[in-house]
Amino acid sequence: MNKTKVQDLLDHAAISASVLCMVHCLATPFLLIMVPILSSTFLADEAFHRTLVLFVLPTSLIALFIGCGRHKDRNVMYVGFVGLFSLVFIAYFGHDLFGETGEKAATVVCGAILAYAHLRNYRLCRRASCDA
Repeated sequence: MNKTKVQDLLDHAAISASVLCMVHCLATPFLLIMVPILSSTFLADEAFHRTLVLFVLPTSLIALFIGCGRHKDRNVMYVGFVGLFSLVFIAYFGHDLFGETGEKAATVVCGAILAYAHLRNYRLCRRASCDA
């Protein structure tokens, strides 16, 4: 598998994980009301965010490095790093610093920033014909 296919796959995986995290943050309160038994599962636990971040961190870093090395737009990497490291920070300290609602809002915003960076990375690679 060549670097472009790896970068494409990682960008898609990172976008999916960011969206999953945002959906989790937005849907969990409603699901807990509708199906209270979920409160005793891993999905309702803070560890879910930390586990997801452990997947997103290497996936995002590799995809952004490969893509930015090809299309040379460093702004994509800077935006991606802001979103990524903000998500890591929020996953570990957000609940204590911002409360539950603030943590969810910050996670949604930072996840959107990271997803935007990966989408831009993917599009720039396609435009720059990174297959070469």
